[in-house]
Amino acid sequence: MVERIVTAGREVLVSDGYDAFSTNRVADVADISPGSLYQYFPNKTAIIDVVIDRYMASMSEQVVAALGDRIAGPPEDLVRGVLDALVCALESDAALLHVAYEVLPLARNNPARAAVEQRVQQLATAYLAVRGLVPAPATAAWVMVLAIENLAVRWVIDRPPISREAFLDELVALVTGYLPLG
Repeated sequence: MVERIVTAGREVLVSDGYDAFSTNRVADVADISPGSLYQYFPNKTAIIDVVIDRYMASMSEQVVAALGDRIAGPPEDLVRGVLDALVCALESDAALLHVAYEVLPLARNNPARAAVEQRVQQLATAYLAVRGLVPAPATAAWVMVLAIENLAVRWVIDRPPISREAFLDELVALVTGYLPLG
């Protein structure tokens, strides 16, 4: 039942937007009564929070897995693999990405987004520190993660006339130009 409600909540959030989102609409899409919905979720905010939290957790897992899979390999493979995983994760639900970054009030997605950023920053900091690549690994990781996240989100949402491969090439150039990986 929870999965039906969360799936319907995602669908309603994407199709109707935040302002028109309602528990009655979610119950209708889930094909359940509003009373049944309230047995699992006290209000619309609780549904939205679960939808966004799951989306952000999924993105985080994909990026962290790519980082873990390539951490011992050549730095160039690590950079491209992680960037590709990030773009794939963002593209996997571009409609929900748009809602999370441009439609929802910041307070609705900020905690989940901050948790993803922090997790990736911690891993990047550890990698940079172990490799001894920069004098201030935490600072470099913060700059890198936020810059790449914002560029990747904008590319997926805006769909500029830049191919996916050309965009990845630019991101790789940005990271490798910023960090002494060689």
